[in-house]
Amino acid sequence: MAHLSVKRKLLLRTSILQKYLTRLWRQILARRVHKSAKYRQLPRTTSAASAVIPPAVSLPRDAVECSFSSSASASDPPRFDLDKDGSDLVALKISLLGDNQIGKTSFLTKYVGKEKGKAGISRNGLNQMDKTINVKGAQISYNIWEVEGTDFSSQYHIRAACKDSVAMLFMFDLTSRCTLNSVLGWFQQARKWNQTAIPVMIGTKFDDFVELPLDLQWTIASEARAYAKALNATLFFSSATYNINVNKIFKFVTAKLFNLPWTVERNLTVGEPMIDY
Repeated sequence: MAHLSVKRKLLLRTSILQKYLTRLWRQILARRVHKSAKYRQLPRTTSAASAVIPPAVSLPRDAVECSFSSSASASDPPRFDLDKDGSDLVALKISLLGDNQIGKTSFLTKYVGKEKGKAGISRNGLNQMDKTINVKGAQISYNIWEVEGTDFSSQYHIRAACKDSVAMLFMFDLTSRCTLNSVLGWFQQARKWNQTAIPVMIGTKFDDFVELPLDLQWTIASEARAYAKALNATLFFSSATYNINVNKIFKFVTAKLFNLPWTVERNLTVGEPMIDY
């Protein structure tokens, strides 16, 4: 009996030690996600690892159910016909949502341009900028509303930004998993005020993301694709610093709104700016 008692104590202590080491290892991996580094483009390779599509990652069941319940009753996204529109200027509203310090303003300024970006309207919790483009001879004016702040607790700002918008851009930092997890909350809050806008998921700071280990890039990319699938959203990896996919995102939105041909192919290669739809 004494021998069995000692053996049980040893097994218990070993189990506790294993749990502690496992938890410590997970914390180390999580901290590696948040590091930032200077830009370095990964070299192109022809190996199977760089060409294979990352596997889908299953989200928690409650998160998936919540995301789908928010859009289950949504109507079809709005569509416009440039040939039949009687006016020379088509004014449309786009919402930009996501956690603080993920590069939303830099992304918006890069698209609008420095000169026009200075003319934007900044209010407490909201930032607005305009961009006018020419499509098939028609002038399209995008009024882009950025929701500022650290979370999605301000119903007033979310309602003001999302109401009557034709597209909603949900942004997250590719080097920060917590900002990716917040996308579900932003989506649920936004859908309370708008059931028809086209959803787009955008991973920012791709230039820092490519500095992470390749296996970690693989994991984050797989999780991002799983979230985009749950939200029925198109996924883009972007960088405002190097103007990666910034203009392409708005070209995609324009093509969806006006039934224009979209010729950009999917890019699911790990180490490159992904496009998944």
